[in-house]
Amino acid sequence: MSGIAELPLHSGRVPAWMLRYMRRLGQAIVGAIIDLKGPDGLLNGLSDPFWFQAFNNVIGMDWDSSGSTTVVMWVLKEVSLENPELGFAVLGGKGECMKKIPEEVGTVERRLDVDAGRILALSKVSARADSAFLQDGYKLYLHSIVVSESGRMLVIQQGMNEATGLARRYHVDKLSIEEPHSGIAGIFGEALNATARESREARKVYLDILGEGGKHFERMLAESVRMLRGDRTITSFIKSGSEGSRGQDVKAALKLYRPVKPSRSLIEAVERLGENTPRTDLELAMAPGVGPGLVRALALISHLIYRIPTSTRDPVTHPMNPYVYSYAVGGKDRVPYPFNPKVALKAAMTLEEAIKQARLGRKEKLQAISRLKNIIERLEAHEGEQS
Repeated sequence: MSGIAELPLHSGRVPAWMLRYMRRLGQAIVGAIIDLKGPDGLLNGLSDPFWFQAFNNVIGMDWDSSGSTTVVMWVLKEVSLENPELGFAVLGGKGECMKKIPEEVGTVERRLDVDAGRILALSKVSARADSAFLQDGYKLYLHSIVVSESGRMLVIQQGMNEATGLARRYHVDKLSIEEPHSGIAGIFGEALNATARESREARKVYLDILGEGGKHFERMLAESVRMLRGDRTITSFIKSGSEGSRGQDVKAALKLYRPVKPSRSLIEAVERLGENTPRTDLELAMAPGVGPGLVRALALISHLIYRIPTSTRDPVTHPMNPYVYSYAVGGKDRVPYPFNPKVALKAAMTLEEAIKQARLGRKEKLQAISRLKNIIERLEAHEGEQS
């Protein structure tokens, strides 16, 4: 299951005393999950935006807060650092913490015996996917990687739309530019989506254009910008396509192509790429100098010159009802009621005792807790039938 959620900015930080309770409860939940399903079971949950949001609510964060992602990833990172026996690690984080991944990766490689190169590759490709190949109006400001001892990896990253004050959370579980997401939490909007399956032919054209070198790129970009500005009639271009949806696709795409300036830095980036032309999507995503401006320029040329459009499908997944979530311990902003530290502590202690008993061979209580998942799934299914 995947889902979406509107994540507005909330004012105020989580108090230090509350963070301590959230961390302890989060650690107890993570410990129970790993005891029952292993580290990969934890990554399975985190890859699902619906599950991620439910975890966020259970430890006491508000369902609609952009800070929920920051707090959840901080909790998980703290738990992983202090409990290496759990078999997972978290790298990166918000702001400056994103830049520390190259420093952290060596420690994780030694601790979990995983390939640091694969971690860094996923980090780079996922960041490029959601900042350059998917252009949806959100600027990334949080980038975390969760790695399990089996070598499985998941990127959780979040972007902010400064115009609306809303955040969008991306769950990336594939080392791929095409459809890399297991889910995206946000609200639907407009997007230039070169990660879409429907953009496969356009991405092939991107590679062909780059293979022709900087001079060819510069001529094609100038011609495309003239067409975009109306020096040649777009109406005749639309009519030259097949009847029906073709014209509508062109109109929708043209709204997203802001004129791209053929700057010296852009042309030089193309010239460098032409000297060692990427042969695949993945090579393109890893290549130096590939940013939003270059991808938008390639999409514009592909569409207007070669008649191969890039998708305008926003890849956000299906809507979800935040009130499905049960606030186990209340919320930071007193919704639906104030955070209750006594309940949080009791819940953490119950899970901690269940884990302790399970490790001594008495798994009844932990198994009973795990069966709650089946009850929740039946309730969700019943609600779906009623709606």
